Amino acid sequence: MTTRYTGRPIQAMASTAPPLMQPSLDLDMNIYSRQYTEAMVPSSEMMALPSMLPPEAAHFPEGGLLIEEEKTLAMDLAVSSIAELVKMCRLTEPLWVRDNESGKEILNVEEHGRMFPWPLNLKQHLINEFRTEATRDSAVVIMNSITLVDAFLDANKWMELFPSIVAKAKTVQVISSSVSGHATSSLQLMYAELQTLSPLVPTREAHFLRCCQQNADEGSWTVVDFPIDSFHDSLQHSFPRYRRKPSGCIIQDMPNGYSRVTWVEHAEIEEKPIHQIFDHFVHSGMAFGAHRWLAILQRQCERIASLMARNISDLGGIIPSPEARQNLMKLAQRMIRTFSVNISTSGGQSWTALSDSPEDTVRITTRKVVEPGQPNGVILSAVSTTWLPYPHYRVFDLLRDERRRSQLEVLSNGNSLHEVAHIANGSHPGNCISLLRINVASNSSQHVELMLQESCTDQSGSLVVYATIDVDSIQLAMSGEDPSCIPLLPIGFSIVPILGSTVDGHPAPPPDDGTPNANSGCLLTVGLQVLASTIPSAKLNLSSVTAINNHLCNTVHQINIALGGPGRLENDNNVVAEPNNPPTPPPPPPPSKQ
Repeated sequence: MTTRYTGRPIQAMASTAPPLMQPSLDLDMNIYSRQYTEAMVPSSEMMALPSMLPPEAAHFPEGGLLIEEEKTLAMDLAVSSIAELVKMCRLTEPLWVRDNESGKEILNVEEHGRMFPWPLNLKQHLINEFRTEATRDSAVVIMNSITLVDAFLDANKWMELFPSIVAKAKTVQVISSSVSGHATSSLQLMYAELQTLSPLVPTREAHFLRCCQQNADEGSWTVVDFPIDSFHDSLQHSFPRYRRKPSGCIIQDMPNGYSRVTWVEHAEIEEKPIHQIFDHFVHSGMAFGAHRWLAILQRQCERIASLMARNISDLGGIIPSPEARQNLMKLAQRMIRTFSVNISTSGGQSWTALSDSPEDTVRITTRKVVEPGQPNGVILSAVSTTWLPYPHYRVFDLLRDERRRSQLEVLSNGNSLHEVAHIANGSHPGNCISLLRINVASNSSQHVELMLQESCTDQSGSLVVYATIDVDSIQLAMSGEDPSCIPLLPIGFSIVPILGSTVDGHPAPPPDDGTPNANSGCLLTVGLQVLASTIPSAKLNLSSVTAINNHLCNTVHQINIALGGPGRLENDNNVVAEPNNPPTPPPPPPPSKQ
């Protein structure tokens, strides 16, 4: 690859980090001038990530271990929680009632209380302090039950399976590997922090018990989470308080090696104000509900199948070997996870509004980084969310297509992009990894600018994340060397549907003519990161904040203009037609429920 694009022969790479590009003092906002990185550790079955959070954010809340008396109670509750989850997965009315207008299933809370009374000797929260969220869904995934259960029992693999939802996870205590005499069972105390990709939505933290149990007769596994705070008070409470009621999934093996997964999310969340732009998204259950978990699980299982594939005739352009392809996929996965964590409130990261207006969605923050894996110094991040009257996949099509995106001046600085490597991550064409060459005037035989991009889409939303990287770093990443020393600073876009109507609990199809429709709108979240200073102790000046805020606003403005007509892009004074580039169809809906 080096020979092809720089004219230089491939040389042995030292296991040292490539030098960081120094940021200009005026904080040049050209996105393509940012340095990039990667790091990941292979595992036998699935990818397992090292911690990518800064040291101050990697700490987990304090919490005591269960004593013997509590373990006995926990095992009793595990049995009743499994029974409750099975019924919640399989029963219909009167437990679940379908709303005539939206088509969504709604949990009958009173009926649930009658069917599943929590033990009276255990503490109950006051109902007026908490809001109940309950959703369920079913889908077929390309993974067998054993591999899925292994991922649910391993905190690192669980984070890897849901990088945009699970910000942090830890197995605190393994309580039992046998529940009620079943040899193929496990019960453990876990901690997790769940996120939505925006600083406007607080993360949800909880300690909970997770039980996995096999039903050999049915060829299925049940994975259930249930609360621990009812009988164990030594755990720190997060704000807003979040309590996982019996939630989880039934994994049914299928003859072809796939699995049918039926998922229930049931939780109590402390009623706290949420920014108005995300209010419907959160309160409808789309932010943390079963539909989002399952949609991401389907997509990630396809990605893992692509990662583990060995007999690949087309490696995707300049990728020299299956091992190099796998390493590039791991690099992109780390980029996705780093971006997701860095634009949320994970780890207590605080964000500042730039105005007092309640409508303002711009938030900024700084991080002082001294550990490998990200550029060392002061990183300035800015995030903004905008409602757009277009289906989320239409916005996704614009942002993932390097040819169309390069026509947005604020994102490309006038430079075109050329794809030199491509990896398909699943059946949908939008789920892929691209290595792009940036056609800039500074390119020479000694220096070529590249960009790594991953795009992914499903029924719950879409994501486009990318970062610049030089040839030496790509060579290091694909050579099998440890790439964790390469500093990574990704930027990207999260697009989620905001739906006024649904069909069978899933998004309603948009108008055929592509016209704006309030019922098929979306929320576009833009996340930018820049290295403001290579000195960790440096103070941030106002001009840096002004620069990134202006760039963020210009980005949203140009994207909005570009979506002004179906199949057209407006870039300043130019209007570019795209007659031979029809929109990608929306992802197919999950299989119907049993």
